[in-house]
Amino acid sequence: MADEPGTRPAGDLDEAARLRAVLLRLGRRLRAVDAGSGLTPAELSVLGAAVRSGPIRPSELARCEGINPTTLSRLLARLVDDGALCRQDDPTDGRGALVSVTARGRRLHRQIRAARARALGEHIARLPTSQQRAISAALPALEALIELVDGSAR
Repeated sequence: MADEPGTRPAGDLDEAARLRAVLLRLGRRLRAVDAGSGLTPAELSVLGAAVRSGPIRPSELARCEGINPTTLSRLLARLVDDGALCRQDDPTDGRGALVSVTARGRRLHRQIRAARARALGEHIARLPTSQQRAISAALPALEALIELVDGSAR
């Protein structure tokens, strides 16, 4: 019964607020790791989405990222100029375009992910073993949560 959705009172707002604050603070503090890439947080996010999605229409990428098409267009222009992404004609619709990740973009994405993981791993390693285990144990629930959040955003 405890593992069934909705068996807890509708949203412990204090815990939800704490989780949100922790995730935001952690993200901001780890952003320094990304600074060496020369990309903005928005560009890094678009690059990551393009890596995960494969060739994708810009309109779909804008929807996935929750940004307006004009903003995405500027971000894509910079990433294309940097050689991380490329645009190509959509083979199924000559009027459309697809955005794909280049080999350089994949390398950059891997390097950034590895640097983030190293930085976070170093901090996690400094926690007591019980807290390290608690973080590991929470990962499946956090992964399920992001799936729910992603699903409700669609």
